[in-house]
Formats: sequence, C-alpha cells, structure tokens
Amino acid sequence: MTLMTDAPAPARESVYRPGHPLDLHRTVGMLRRGGSDPAMIIDGGRIWMAFRTDAGVATLCLRQASGEVHAAAWGPGAAEALDTVPRLCGSDDDDSGFVVGHARLEDVARRHPGIRMARTDRVFDALVCAIIEQKVTGMQAFGAWRYLVSRFGERAPGPTPRPMFASPSHEVWRGIPSWQWHRAAVEPPQSRTIVAAARRGASVERATLAAVDGADRDRVLTSLHGVGAWTSAETRIRALGDPDAVSVGDYHLAHEVGFALTGHRTDDDGMLELLAPWTGHRQRIIRLIWASGSREPRRGARLAPEDHRGH
Repeated sequence: MTLMTDAPAPARESVYRPGHPLDLHRTVGMLRRGGSDPAMIIDGGRIWMAFRTDAGVATLCLRQASGEVHAAAWGPGAAEALDTVPRLCGSDDDDSGFVVGHARLEDVARRHPGIRMARTDRVFDALVCAIIEQKVTGMQAFGAWRYLVSRFGERAPGPTPRPMFASPSHEVWRGIPSWQWHRAAVEPPQSRTIVAAARRGASVERATLAAVDGADRDRVLTSLHGVGAWTSAETRIRALGDPDAVSVGDYHLAHEVGFALTGHRTDDDGMLELLAPWTGHRQRIIRLIWASGSREPRRGARLAPEDHRGH
C-alpha cells in the first residue's frame, strides 16, 4: 500500500519592475542580522526572509534579474508577503532634493546608484533587534537573536536553503522565561525592556506607523522604558526606511563618519555637525559611507565579548 503525503504548497509569484535603479543586496540585504540569522538568508543571488503577516507566517524569496525583482512566497501569509516587495525595494523612498556634494562620496554614488531605503513596516521585530543590540558586540547580539528566534519563533514554510523561523509573536516574547534570556546572553535590562514593549506591542506598532515624521516616531518609541535615541533610530532605519535617522550613541558610527568626511575621527556632536548639510537625508550619506568600504583604522585590542552565563 502506498502512503500518500501532502505535497508542498506551490509558491505564489510576482515580478516587481522598479522605476528606479535598484541594488537589491545593498538595499534589502542590510536587514540581515548576522550570517546565521534564522529569519533571513542570503544564498547566492537570492534573499530569503521569514516573517509574520496578519494572515500568518510567510517565507519570501527575492532575486534580481535584468532590472526586475522576481519574488516567490510560501505559507498562509504569502499574498501579504508579495505585497511588501515594492516597499522592501524602496518604492516609498523619496530622495528628491538629495545632493551628495562630497567628491569621494559622489564617486561612490555613481558606482552604486541603486542603494535605496528598505521598508518592512515590521516595527516590533526591528525594535526587538535593536534592544538586543544595546551595549553589546554585534557577535553577541546576533547570537542572542539566533538563539531566541530559532527556539521561540515559528518554523517558516517553503524550500528554504536551511531551516528558517519567523520571529515570535508579541505574546511569545512576553512569556520567555528568565533562564532562556540568560542562556541567550541577553542582560536583564534588555530582556525587561523587550517584555515590557511586548505588552504594548500592537499599540506601539500602530502609533509608530501612523506617526507623521521621524520626530513623531521617535517620541512614540522613546516613550517605552529602556528605549532611547539609538534604539529608536535603529528601529526607524530597519522598519520604516527613515532616510534621516542617525544612530547617535553608536560605538563606531561617529568615528567612521568623521574619518570618511574629514579623515579624522569625531564624537557624536561632531558627527551631527558634519551631517547637518544633509538634514533630511543623513542616513543616505551614512549608507554611502558604508558602501565606500573606507573604514577608520582600528586602534588597540578588539572588544572581547563577556559571557556571564553559568556552565
């Protein structure tokens, strides 16, 4: 007797034809949280993403060919996932009035004309990522994100290159026990902030999406205990494609901006002064600085991650 098994559901597919130059990997790829991100994989020329929609979990796969973005999606949220593709690729990104006006960065802009501001509209996911990344190295933060999403998220559908997971719901984040935060190496102040934010998750997302500008969004996000200017900016960059957001308080950013624009490091106040001519588009200049590949020479020993967990 032959046992019948359910065949995988076919993908829903669409093609997006952007009306602007688009570098898919520099636009969407920046959303990945480390090389082992369980919610996002860059596999050759394809970008895979797993996330929640109102209809359920979806897996989205994007590839660029001949100026078009070919999208395939699986899962109950597949139709909604396909609807997000234009915004992910920067369709809402209005760069009118933006003038680079810096010789070296002008050259970078000519070589990389398709860098856009991706928008996911997934405010809470971006907020959790940013809170986890507070005051730790990237390696520590990415490890914590991987542990928590893989353990408490929902398995993503589709023929993904490796198992993928959509991040947990607000309710699940709220219920993660203290010892699991400890195992993920997330410090109590950060875990308490995430749990408190999850209690207001839906309302915070609605209010942030309804806000009229960056300052208004900043007020909504920083009304949460434990969320300051840096966390708000990181959230707005990832979720809303905010072209003016600057992550003041970042361990490296001010030094890199100062070095790129003047050849010398600076502090946060100096960075804001240097970026002032591009007000309204400051994040665009920062993206060009990253794309330039120029980095300030590191001084001294690297910051070593501390592990306070018991073994």
